[in-house]
Amino acid sequence: MGGENLAYTGVEGAKRLTNEMPWEARDVPKTVFEMISRTATAFPERNAISFQLESGPGDRAETLSWRQFQGQVAQAANMFRAMGVGADDVVALVLPNCLETAVVTLGGMVAGIVNPINPLLEAEQIASILRETGAKVVVTLKSFPKSDVAQKTAEAVRHAPACHTVLEIDLNRYLGPPKSWLVPLLRPKMPARCHADVKPLLAEMAKYPTTLQFDDRPEDRVAAYFHTGGTTGMPKVARHLVSGIVYNGWLGATLLFREDDSIMCPLPMFHVFACQVMLIGAATSGAHIVFPTPAGYRGDGVFDNFWKLCERWKSTFIIGVPTAFSALMQRPVDADLSTVKLAFSGSAALPQELFKRFEKAAGVKILEGYGLTEATCLVSCNPDQGERKYGSVGVPFPYTEVRILDNSQGEVRECGPDEVGEICIASPGVYPGSTYTEAAKNADLFHYDRYLRTGDLGRLDEEGYLFITGRAKDLIIRGGHNIDPAVIEDALASHRDVAFAGAIGQPDARAGELPCVYVELVAGATADAEELMAHCKVHVHERAAIPKHVEILDELPKTAVGKVFKPDLRKLAIKRVYDAALADAGVAAEVTEVVDDRKRGLTARLRRTGEVDQEKLRHVLGNFTRPWEWAEATEAA
Repeated sequence: MGGENLAYTGVEGAKRLTNEMPWEARDVPKTVFEMISRTATAFPERNAISFQLESGPGDRAETLSWRQFQGQVAQAANMFRAMGVGADDVVALVLPNCLETAVVTLGGMVAGIVNPINPLLEAEQIASILRETGAKVVVTLKSFPKSDVAQKTAEAVRHAPACHTVLEIDLNRYLGPPKSWLVPLLRPKMPARCHADVKPLLAEMAKYPTTLQFDDRPEDRVAAYFHTGGTTGMPKVARHLVSGIVYNGWLGATLLFREDDSIMCPLPMFHVFACQVMLIGAATSGAHIVFPTPAGYRGDGVFDNFWKLCERWKSTFIIGVPTAFSALMQRPVDADLSTVKLAFSGSAALPQELFKRFEKAAGVKILEGYGLTEATCLVSCNPDQGERKYGSVGVPFPYTEVRILDNSQGEVRECGPDEVGEICIASPGVYPGSTYTEAAKNADLFHYDRYLRTGDLGRLDEEGYLFITGRAKDLIIRGGHNIDPAVIEDALASHRDVAFAGAIGQPDARAGELPCVYVELVAGATADAEELMAHCKVHVHERAAIPKHVEILDELPKTAVGKVFKPDLRKLAIKRVYDAALADAGVAAEVTEVVDDRKRGLTARLRRTGEVDQEKLRHVLGNFTRPWEWAEATEAA
């Protein structure tokens, strides 16, 4: 496996590749267009990217070869330059997946700085990102049935004065009759035109040649902006250098993909996992990447048809997140998966029980990894040909240095093996000192001006495997989607009866975490949990952030300076959720306490209330990411 047939066996394999030569001396592309051109020259007629609008295994699909893809990327880049996009200017994309999304993503990187934006965000948040980046051109959808992307983007552009052109993609071209005849009749109405010119993307691209018409700057520069999560307010926008993008592609081509591989990727290209790892990895290695439906896993019928889709496209790699693998386990494996080598899971922790069930049902090994937007993406992964350690996110990739640092006593020190501290990283994917577009957000972001502070807590064991034990930052990660707890807390703060609110992620067997909130009322208040939940449904503007549980406490736990102490709230949530799951399954056990274990983070301690079916117990709690242990075992020790 791997473009150079290099077995990635773990720590020693990573060291060997790192020690062969410095990263700067490796023969890697110096620009994004050079990267695509190398692949198009080596494999001109091989399949590059396929897309199907509908999820059926026999539905219409369209495929570009690497030669065709290179030509369209050149056309897009030439078009953007003609529209006034220079190397330091921004092309924003508010798009679901389709062939054009891949083309304009790389075309935007070649011409200037591409900024993919989550189309599920509200118009207000899209507008704030457009203003923050000063986007000159926006590419989005033409109005399409069952989609509000075009309408939200139009509203956002109204509040982004730097944007002078909107380019539209019409998904109707992927449909055949009679559905294609109906779309013009069913298109939702658009608001009145704003200050920007609105043009059809493909018609504009067709005006330009398929060879690049300007000098592709060889010096390293920013080529992409990716925003981190975001609900309401302004998400942080991270800068990605060409060198970081090339590094992620090199990892994919060296350790993962060959030109005869086929990658099933139902993740959105506005996310770094799908874009900077999978799409760029394919563009470096020559592998074929498949995007089923605009919404990927969220698309109608994708889960029901998933195994048949893998059979259709002869997938060798499956890309997903824990929520997707959990949903797939609800469907029978009804297809030939003999071509599949591996499944990769990222974005959130994967429960051990889900590992086992998926591998048993599908006969496919899962590798769990770790990455983050601020590092372009990749940091570590369990090795495909070395030891996998359940609960770990593997070993750091070549040229990536992970250090566990602690500055709780006011002085930075390095933690020893199995000692928990903050995960800090340095790699060719990290942009020291200038990670975010907003300068204030770069303050205190690095240790020794080199090691990016991830905000995640973890440890390295004696063999160099990385374990994530918690988060220094408070983000709630729902199925890989980041939710800022302040969104929930601010909404509740507007209720007259609320004195304090603390929002956290409670364990969930499918999504990893779901938002919940604990509330302290003002003296004499009469509001109940039902009223506060109704308030959240009105004032929390993103559906994913609406809490699944609201609980009123006499007093919230607080620090000495009066700040809500969230570790205690997480303990309450773990006990409540685990006790409910055990009771529902008929397991005679309950949580006595939740402790902060030095190695494993928050850990539930159980006691027996009767005869316990051990297998059922492991099955029930194995669906959650937080560990557990028997209380009597710790007492005996």
